[in-house]
Amino acid sequence: MTHTYSSRFVAIVALFVATLIASNIIAVKVVALGSLVLPAAIILFPVAYILGDVLTEVYGYAAARRVIWIGFLCNLLVVAAIWVAGMLPAAVFWENQDAWNTVLGAAPRILLASFLAYLVGEFANAFVLAKLKVATEGRHLWLRTIGSTLVGQGLDSAVFITLAFAGILPTGALVTAIVTQWLVKSAYEAAATPITYAVVGWLKRAEGVDTFDRKTKFSPLALD
Repeated sequence: MTHTYSSRFVAIVALFVATLIASNIIAVKVVALGSLVLPAAIILFPVAYILGDVLTEVYGYAAARRVIWIGFLCNLLVVAAIWVAGMLPAAVFWENQDAWNTVLGAAPRILLASFLAYLVGEFANAFVLAKLKVATEGRHLWLRTIGSTLVGQGLDSAVFITLAFAGILPTGALVTAIVTQWLVKSAYEAAATPITYAVVGWLKRAEGVDTFDRKTKFSPLALD
């Protein structure tokens, strides 16, 4: 099947991928927001879910599925490039290898947890939003965006923190970290609901598209 994509769609995909990659790079820094301790990615990563909502709402699950895989492959490329660069011998006058390893040399366990959490969370988010759109006959966009985020971000946080830190942090700390990240990320997207409404409305008018996934194959591996 041949697909023709508008410049607006391409721009959203580019922003989605950039947001995802930037989030994974800055996540190494842990920040304190009052009493909350969170990865610095909190400033950007929820935007990826907002863009995912926009893609699914306007263009449908199949289009969002392609973008999710594009984001995954682009992120994999960046991670591989960083790993190769880190393995190359440093010039004798370059004294920053330890700093490089500290900031960019993520452990394989962390990377695996991040990749799996991304796929589980994003596909769950798109699936729930698409199903709710059909169930509500296109009404109550806020219900779809917030509802899908609660599921997607909940799974993302649970998968990542469990796989990355089980056996390192006590069970109570794991649960606290999962719930904290889940609630903060979900609150972030809920607060952005007016912006989501504006972008979705503009895109639907500009594109002349409002996709309902009534006959869509929801397998993450489907090719159509």
